[in-house]
Amino acid sequence: MHQRILILDYGSQVTQLIARRVRDAGVYCEIHPGDVDDAFIQAQQGLKGIILSGSHASAYAEESMKVPSAVFTVGVPVLGICYGMQSMASQLGGKVEWSDHREFGYAEVRAHGHTRLLDGLQDFITTEGHGMLKAWMSHGDKVTALPPGFKLMASTPSCPIAGMADEDRSFYALQFHPEVTHTTQGEAILARFVTEICGCNRDWSMPDYVEEAVANIRAQVGTDEVILGLSGGVDSSVAAALLHKAIGDQLTCVFVDHGLLRLNEAEQVMATFADHFGIKVIHVNATDVFMGELEGVSDPEAKRKIIGREFVEVFQAEAGKLPNARWLAQGTIYPDVIESAGSKTGKAVAIKSHHNVGGLPDTLNLKLLEPLRELFKDEVRKLGVALGLPPAMVYRHPFPGPGLGVRILGEVRKEYADLLRRADAIFIEELRKTIDPISNKSWYELTSQAFAVFLPVKSVGVMGDGRTYDYVVALRAVQTSDFMTADWAELPYALLKKVSSRIINEVRGINRVTYDVSSKPPATIEWE
Repeated sequence: MHQRILILDYGSQVTQLIARRVRDAGVYCEIHPGDVDDAFIQAQQGLKGIILSGSHASAYAEESMKVPSAVFTVGVPVLGICYGMQSMASQLGGKVEWSDHREFGYAEVRAHGHTRLLDGLQDFITTEGHGMLKAWMSHGDKVTALPPGFKLMASTPSCPIAGMADEDRSFYALQFHPEVTHTTQGEAILARFVTEICGCNRDWSMPDYVEEAVANIRAQVGTDEVILGLSGGVDSSVAAALLHKAIGDQLTCVFVDHGLLRLNEAEQVMATFADHFGIKVIHVNATDVFMGELEGVSDPEAKRKIIGREFVEVFQAEAGKLPNARWLAQGTIYPDVIESAGSKTGKAVAIKSHHNVGGLPDTLNLKLLEPLRELFKDEVRKLGVALGLPPAMVYRHPFPGPGLGVRILGEVRKEYADLLRRADAIFIEELRKTIDPISNKSWYELTSQAFAVFLPVKSVGVMGDGRTYDYVVALRAVQTSDFMTADWAELPYALLKKVSSRIINEVRGINRVTYDVSSKPPATIEWE
């Protein structure tokens, strides 16, 4: 059994990033609701430390979740983050109040007291000799009085108590968020907490995880047959490889062509998995069904629900042809769960739904198998490489489950999908061909996700001596390490110029190309 860090979730949108940073440090962790009871805390085997997440709530509000008292008595180090710090202060005898000067975004934090958590970690030194951290804040309340036994660990001009510590009990708390990439030393802070302060071994890695996952799948499935919805994306591809390694011919993959795939996707998927890997794949062409159901529908959530519903119906039909099928496998990963507010707490604010999150209808008569549900995208990729999948497949950009259905704004039509997939293919082709001279990598490698979006508007243009009135596409390319936050990619103008020229000249029906320069937040990576 792995030594573990327990993360208690109080509803923050970035709680899962804490887990990602802990796992990056080679330490296993689990996320559980913040209101678990004392018995749950006391029953944790291999527990080495506890981290309390942030929240949109106020620690002093009557309806807010309280930290289980066992957290502070079980005898392991505790780290409170934002709301976690405020709850720690409030419950241990300090004071938390509403602040008339809220902090959201970049902050420069001064470290105090040479505590074990922050000692030696700094981004720059002031002229007065103070070590400073570049951090990300997101809070409206603040601690105004330290609990007994605590000392000041960090401060900002508007937040005099931005960090506190009781080193006799190994209790630490930060008002800023070390889990987000905007906190420069955040990774080092969390790694220090779990490895040095909690004393965890670095025994969590994807190559080692393969055999553990295989054993878990075999124990769960037994001799039953499993159906997997294979999209050709990274998540479902890795899930297919993992399941095939675990149960072999008990796995049947169902590849649904809903008319919303990338250019030549169906042919590539069938060639890769059926021909090369020898995995059983059923190819279902359901384009007419999906397009018919989506006709006249423009609301993004309605489109997602329709696509998800039709997927389930296709799987149900295919399952009926397999008399021993008992499981439906999906490539669900952590980010899917987070953005659907379907994490184990269910208390985060929903951003959008995912077609593969939220359970299955009773009529399906299949149990749900999600072998990647607790893994982040980077862990899924590492797992894929460990399973022997080609790096070109594993490091392919993510593709949404609903496909081009959420990259066509408004109503989905076959005409729009045909235009979009050709424009998207040109964009990706040029990203792969264009090499950055500094890094010597292609711009496809330098971006985390890139795609074209179809806009259901027309604009006037001139081609040759004639007037055109055609559609518009937007290009989107982002750079991110965790897909929870992302910056738009500063692609070279020459690259954008070439992509625009090729799309307008080669895709008849499009006469204008724009580039999206929005970051996440406030925007999401996908447009819908």
